Amino acid sequence: MLTGIFFFALNDALGKWLVATYSVGQLLLIRSVAALVILVPFMRGDNLRAFRRMPRPGIQLLRAAFATFEVGCFYLALAYMPLADVMTFYLAGPIYVTALSPWLLGERVGWRQWLAVVAGFAGVMIALNPSAGSFTPAALVAIAGSLSFSLLMICTRLVRGTSDLVLVTTQTAGALVFGAVTAPFTWVALDMRDALLLALLGATALFAHVCVNRSLKLAPASVVVPYQYSTIFWAVILGFIFFGDIPRLSVLVGAAIIIAAGIYIFLHERKTSKDLALIEPP
Repeated sequence: MLTGIFFFALNDALGKWLVATYSVGQLLLIRSVAALVILVPFMRGDNLRAFRRMPRPGIQLLRAAFATFEVGCFYLALAYMPLADVMTFYLAGPIYVTALSPWLLGERVGWRQWLAVVAGFAGVMIALNPSAGSFTPAALVAIAGSLSFSLLMICTRLVRGTSDLVLVTTQTAGALVFGAVTAPFTWVALDMRDALLLALLGATALFAHVCVNRSLKLAPASVVVPYQYSTIFWAVILGFIFFGDIPRLSVLVGAAIIIAAGIYIFLHERKTSKDLALIEPP
């Protein structure tokens, strides 16, 4: 799990560096092509038949749309905000899932969970540090992306019988379509180094997914899932090393509150045997 989360954070730092030069559409297009090149050899036999038996295709399409929107918002926000700031907003995704689940999933949410949700929202507001100057377009994009991230997780719950390969492939295909439509309007000529780095985005993200999924097979979710919150540690470290970013105190305090609320909700869901929502960063 820790290896997977580290590579997710490394992937995000690489994306932040590249999005300073290339548009979000171009980044997603090349990243998605690289990921599909790796995925295609696995699409045979039972894996290929899984695509034909894909349950609830309408929800699958909606899930791909939410995934594309949230990753687009993520990289767009990274172009203007520190890595740790953007990641803090995305850590609130499972809290939004809890808040939306009574209406979208028909799940009962107890008063203790609602208190955790309120605490999580408070953490988001503290991290945002509300003032006339803090509600920047980039911050609003990050919040919109984190909300879309929560809707992605809800859709994933609704199609939980779908194979991992189908989920990853449809998610990647959505980003590919978006990139193919938008990238030509803002295309920047690539040199060989940047082309390889853009392709590396897809490869490292897939490797991180493999590590996370493998950890869940080797140990109970209750043991490994809390380690996903180490992503904020890596975001702070990598942001400082590569971009000289020093997170504001309000971001660190807000992140701590969001993490505490998220872990409480996770532990409560484990006790009540609900589906566990795993954060898989963009």
